[in-house]
Amino acid sequence: MLSDPSAALSVVFDKDGVLEEISSGKGYIDMSTVDADTSSKISEAITKKGGYFLEAPVSGSKKPAEDGQLVILAAGEKELYEEITPAFNVLGKKSFFLGEVGNGAKMKLVVNMIMGQLLKFSASPFLLTLSWLFLFYSMMNALSEGLCLADKSGLNPQTLLDVLLKGPAMIKGSYAPAFPLKHQQKDMRLALALGDEHAVSMPVAATANEAFKKARGLGLGDLDFSAVFEAVKGKGSSGDA
Repeated sequence: MLSDPSAALSVVFDKDGVLEEISSGKGYIDMSTVDADTSSKISEAITKKGGYFLEAPVSGSKKPAEDGQLVILAAGEKELYEEITPAFNVLGKKSFFLGEVGNGAKMKLVVNMIMGQLLKFSASPFLLTLSWLFLFYSMMNALSEGLCLADKSGLNPQTLLDVLLKGPAMIKGSYAPAFPLKHQQKDMRLALALGDEHAVSMPVAATANEAFKKARGLGLGDLDFSAVFEAVKGKGSSGDA
């Protein structure tokens, strides 16, 4: 699992990278959270050399990974997926095969976009003073944006609901970096770009992204993504860690 698209591309295309070792019959599985275009570039390069490619980003963070409770969102070469499923069953409690390359990346971005928005709402002292009905509406709006984006991106909305229901619960009140905030903000940015590509308006996601950007500006990027609470409160140190 690598941190971002540039790292994923570097590992494959740079000197002494994966591409130099790939040959007919060999497979490569990338479990990083990247955009669909990045996965497609890697897949094309691998398959041109006769290899097999599977993208397999995960929903979950440090504790679910330690407990084998990740949710794996795979797409690409079905034969490779079936071959690696026993290993996925050790890493996670559930894996999904989502079809063609790019669908795993899209699904992960949609999931993280929704989770990021829900965390932002739960972290806001202002929202928590409002009626539960308003908070419920805000959360439903976030889910609605995610379902719409999934559908427009060629994903099955029902599968998105299955992933969310089986996904790990968010850790609140602790900033030990199970999933770094800077990566959550990166995923929000990539999801917004996907929405722009498909002309899906996502004002709730855009607002949540601004909160995560503010948290990064406060130096909270290397803490857990729940540290967005500090940005909402207006606290934090200067400089990105």
